[in-house]
Formats: sequence, structure tokens, C-alpha cells
Amino acid sequence: MAEMPFGVRSGAVIAGSQNRVLRNTYLLLAISLIPTVIGAMVGMTPAVLAMMPRGMLGVIAIIAIFYGWIWAIERNRDSSLGVGLMLGFTFFLGLLLAPLLARILGMSNGGSLVALAAGGTAAVFFAMAGIATTTKRDIGSMAKFLVAGVVVAMVLVVANIFFQSPALHLAILAIFIPLSAMLILFHINQVVRGGETNYISAALSIYIAVYNLFSSLLQMLGIFGGSDD
Repeated sequence: MAEMPFGVRSGAVIAGSQNRVLRNTYLLLAISLIPTVIGAMVGMTPAVLAMMPRGMLGVIAIIAIFYGWIWAIERNRDSSLGVGLMLGFTFFLGLLLAPLLARILGMSNGGSLVALAAGGTAAVFFAMAGIATTTKRDIGSMAKFLVAGVVVAMVLVVANIFFQSPALHLAILAIFIPLSAMLILFHINQVVRGGETNYISAALSIYIAVYNLFSSLLQMLGIFGGSDD
């Protein structure tokens, strides 16, 4: 049997490696939803809700833990410890989601709003994943735009800690929803094209984008579609 040319064989190996990273990324992403749900359920218990950090110092502490945990995951992304840290991180974010979920579920139509936000998040994710895996366009050129968007969004988030402005809060949500969708598109495409070769890093980036998309959609639905009747 004739051997495949070296270039063809190398291309097949690279494609196989990229597909494996993508499969592992999706698998870890799916598994990460389990501790998120558990964390949210634990967080919605009255005792835990009462212990949630509040005020400016609480927000600063959460931000420090958030970025410190991300740093730890990235530092251990080539070991099984990285997976464990990732799952612990998603449990932590589930806890942080609990106050929002409790407030929304306290509305008469809260269950339908949560379902709508989850459905909308899933629809956006699958749409972005489909585009990311089939497009011939080099989405890597979006990197600078996305970095600028993330920086602007975070500056506004920090600013609103001090201003507590409902209008600014709405503006932040309006930025986070499309920005999160574009980040999902970008990070999946990076895996497909071989720009990201570590599935833990890829799953972490995509998870954060999905989490922000869901929480932003849920807040927006609560503001404009919530009912206390």
C-alpha cells in the first residue's frame, strides 16, 4: 500500500489534534455546568444567601478571587489539577449566580425567565459554534477589537460599583450580551484553527463568555419582563 505524502500525513495529524482539543473542550465545558448548577442550588439556600459578600469590599474580594482562580487554572492547565481547579471555579461562579437566580425566581414568572435565558444562551452558543467551525474567514483579526471591548466593559463595571447607576447597568448588559457572543465565536474558532491547543484554557475562556451571556440575558429579562404579580 502506498504511503500518504508527508505533507498530507502531517496535515491529517494536525487536524486530528485540533479535533481532539475541540472534543475535550466541549466535554470539559459540559461537565463544568454540573458544579455550576450545584453551586447555584447551594447558594440559594437562606443560610448561604445570608453570607454572600455585599458592598464595595465584597465586590473587590470577589474580583480578586475571580482573577486569582483564573491565574491558578492557567498555571496548572497542563495537569489534572487544572481540571479540578476549573470545576471548583465553576462551583464558585454558581454560588455567585445564586442571588440573581433567587431574585428572578421570586418573581411570578421567574421560572419562565430563567428558562428563556437558558434557551437564549444555548441558541447563541450553538449558532456561534456553528459559525466558528465552518467559516473560512480568519476570525483571529477580531482579537484587538474583543480585547478593547472587554477592557471597556470591565472599566464600566468598576465605575458602576461607585455610581450604582441603573442606566449604566443597562449599558453594561447591552455591551456584555453581544461581546460574550463574539468571544464564544472567537475562542471556538481559535481551537478549530489551532490557535489554542490547550483544552482547559479553551474551556475556561468559553465558559466565562457563556456565563456572562446567561447572567446578562437573565438580568435584562428580569428588568424588562419580570412580573411581581
